[in-house]
Amino acid sequence: MMSRLATASAALAATLIIALAPLSHAADAVPTAQDPVSASRAVKLAEKLRCLVCQNQSIAESNAELALDLRRQINEQIAAGKTDQQIVDYMVARYGEFVLYQPPFRTTTLLLWLGPGLLVLGGFVILARTLRARPRIAGASSLSDADRERAARLLAGDADGRNS
Repeated sequence: MMSRLATASAALAATLIIALAPLSHAADAVPTAQDPVSASRAVKLAEKLRCLVCQNQSIAESNAELALDLRRQINEQIAAGKTDQQIVDYMVARYGEFVLYQPPFRTTTLLLWLGPGLLVLGGFVILARTLRARPRIAGASSLSDADRERAARLLAGDADGRNS
């Protein structure tokens, strides 16, 4: 009878431990991925930062190891209570302005912002000059009457310019 009582109480104790184990971890902090507000902040921040490996993708789009680490750092800093600007400033301080997907408009980034527009404008200028010069070139290369007669004789089959 004693062994049955010991076995039953051991089974009851094991059942209670298993049943109450999840409650002992309930006081832990909720991960950022489970908080919808923090998760949306993390995604918005990840879209603002460039993957340093891929360089043509944001860290939100990239699957590179570094992008995963950067997303993890963003989540850790959000959990630490930092603002979006503080997180961006931290990333810029650590990786340079190249990490920003849209760098600020400064004298050092002037060519980056204005370069594409200048290239398009330059292309239009070259195209306009070429199209304006075209009629002059066509008019300058027109044939004289003697040259036209010679060309007509050549096309007619008279190779040396005389009829045989």
